[in-house]
Amino acid sequence: MTGKRVDRRWLSEAVRRIEADYNRSADTHLIRVDLPRYPGIVLYLKDESSHPTGSLKHRLARSLFLYALCNEWIGPETTVIESSSGSTAVSEAYFAKMLGLRFIAVVPATTAKPKLDAIRFHGGEIHMVDDPRTVYAVSHRLAAETGGHYLDQFTYAERATDWRGNNNIAESIFAQMAEEEHPCPSWIVCGAGTGGTSATIGRFIRYCRHDTKLCVADPVHSVFHRHFEDRSVVALPEGCASRIEGIGRPRVEPSFVPSVIDRMIAVEDADSIGAMRALSDRLGRRVGGSTGTNLWACAQIVEEMAAAGETGSIVTLLCDGGDRYGCTYYDDAWLDDRGVAWTGAAARMTQFLG
Repeated sequence: MTGKRVDRRWLSEAVRRIEADYNRSADTHLIRVDLPRYPGIVLYLKDESSHPTGSLKHRLARSLFLYALCNEWIGPETTVIESSSGSTAVSEAYFAKMLGLRFIAVVPATTAKPKLDAIRFHGGEIHMVDDPRTVYAVSHRLAAETGGHYLDQFTYAERATDWRGNNNIAESIFAQMAEEEHPCPSWIVCGAGTGGTSATIGRFIRYCRHDTKLCVADPVHSVFHRHFEDRSVVALPEGCASRIEGIGRPRVEPSFVPSVIDRMIAVEDADSIGAMRALSDRLGRRVGGSTGTNLWACAQIVEEMAAAGETGSIVTLLCDGGDRYGCTYYDDAWLDDRGVAWTGAAARMTQFLG
C-alpha cells in the first residue's frame, strides 16, 4: 500500500465483520480414535476441515487479515495478494470477499483443480507459475504493480496468531482435552507449511508450562526436517519437491521456528497417501494428504510409547477434507503414473488403527 492512512471507520467495520464471522462458527471437533492394539494410548484428531472454508488454513487467513488490518496495510481499495499451494488462498479469498477486496492467488501450476475452483468460487483470481520457487517474487511484483498488499503467509504466520491464547488452536486443543482420561497430551503432532501452526502450539505449550511435547511431521522431500537437524541447511536441491500439498517446503520459511519443536519425523509421500486412505476408510469420509503425514508420525510415536510401556494421549490435526484431492490422491491412475506405491502403507495403517 501507499502511505495513505486507512479510514478508521472502514477499518473498524472490517475487523467487526471478521470477528462476527468467528462468533458465528463453533469450535472444530476433537475426534477420539481408540486403538484396540494399544491399550492405554488414545489418539485424537482435531478436525479442522469443519471450518467455513474447509481447512486448518481458515485460522491462519483470519489472523493474517486481522494483522494486516490492524497494521493499516489494507484499506478499502487494496488488492490483496498471496502465494499459496491452495488452501490458504481459498480461505483468504473468503475473507477478501467478505471485505469487498480484490484477491489474487499466486499458485504453482501443480495445484489441484478443486482448490483452484474453490478460490474462484470465493471471488479470487488465479495467477499460475510453472516454477514454485518463483511464487514469492511474483507475489511481490503483483503487489507493486497493483499498489496492493502481499499478505506473505510464509513470513507473518508465526507472528499474526496470538500464541498466548485468544482461541488459538493450541488453547482449543487443551480446553477440549480437559475431561479426557489423559487431559495433558503426551504429544501433539502437526505438519509445517509456513511453520505458523507449530510455532503457535510450541510456544503455547511452554507458556502454559505443559509437559506435552511437539512433533512436526514433514514430507521426506522437504527442507524443514533437514534444517531441524542441521541449521546450516536452508534449501533443497533444485527439482526436489514433495507431492503432499500444504506442508513441506523447498526453502526454510521465515515463520518456521525450530527451537519450539521437540522432534521431527520425515514421512515418505507413499506412506502419507497410504495413511490418508486408511484413515478415510476408518472415518467413512475422505481426508487430505497432510493428515496422512500426521497420522504416519503418530503411529511411530504410539508404537514407541507402547514398547516403553507408556500410556497417554496423542493429538494430531485433520487438516482438511479429501474432496479437493479426488483427481489426485484418490485417483489410483494418477498415483500409478507418478510411481506412488501406497497400498502397502495403507495396509499397515489399517492394522495400526485396528
